[in-house]
Amino acid sequence: MNTSNDTRWFVIGDDDTLFFLDNLVEALGRYDHKKDYYIGMNSENVWCNAIFAFDMGYGGGGYALSYPTVEKLLNKMEECIGRYIGVFSDLLSFRCLSDLGIDLTLEKGIHQIDLHGDISGLLSAHPQSPLISLHHFDVIDAIFPGMNRQESVNHLMKTAKTDQSRVLQQTICYEKANNWSVSVSWGYSVHIYQSIFPRNHLKRPLETFLPWKRVHAPLYTFNTRRVTNDPCEMPRQFFFDSVVEDQSQSSVTTMYKVKTASSLPPCLLNGNHSTSNISQVRVIAATMHKMGEGIECCDVQNVSSTEILEVKIRACLNDELLA
Repeated sequence: MNTSNDTRWFVIGDDDTLFFLDNLVEALGRYDHKKDYYIGMNSENVWCNAIFAFDMGYGGGGYALSYPTVEKLLNKMEECIGRYIGVFSDLLSFRCLSDLGIDLTLEKGIHQIDLHGDISGLLSAHPQSPLISLHHFDVIDAIFPGMNRQESVNHLMKTAKTDQSRVLQQTICYEKANNWSVSVSWGYSVHIYQSIFPRNHLKRPLETFLPWKRVHAPLYTFNTRRVTNDPCEMPRQFFFDSVVEDQSQSSVTTMYKVKTASSLPPCLLNGNHSTSNISQVRVIAATMHKMGEGIECCDVQNVSSTEILEVKIRACLNDELLA
């Protein structure tokens, strides 16, 4: 294999996949490139994994092979092709690597997106992992309301250029005077619920999307929450509008505007208050976000009668109650 000795990784991906290169480099940096690694993610859809393999890295979302892994694979590729006649692409690589004793290492920020329709529910509850890739933009709806697919990608990249490691990272906090739960998917969306929900509930994506195929349950490889008409269960949704970085304060401010002019009816549980007066959310966070330094918390301020809800993301205090 005529490759420079400086080569550490080979990354396979499709041409309809958006890669976040800084996050990809950060993620791969956690692994020893001198060892055998096959790093990727399976499909979000149970049917796809059942047809191919639950332990296969999907090339749409992308997968990475360390240099020693590629050397071993090339030395055995002809033999492997003969063993699996008619098998190709991701499945062939998976089977050959498995036969070599090299199993898939899962990296949660890689997204095959074997889904249809509105994936905002998934993006608003991203796991605490760097966002590495998003696939299948040709079959999903535009990820921001009022924009086409290309405009949506360009809009998301505005925050990625400011602090890529923080993009889509979920932070949850509470405004207990009004019985509100606030979930921030940084650089993408803010959800305000007119009820108090524990973190484990809000980390489950709202099922705004459809499965890849019309199949029977289970549909997805992760738990979801069903979309309902109950104002106590559903959030008022705000989507990213603008970003401003203040280098003197080492902070970045993102603004989110309400999805539609209409508002959810009030939740009639005792002590709960309507979110109808809130039209914008301002999120303030420190720059140079460091993944893996613990779960972040936030404070909700300026509620009163103003139209702007301000959320300040910060490090959690010792023994701070998160729900």
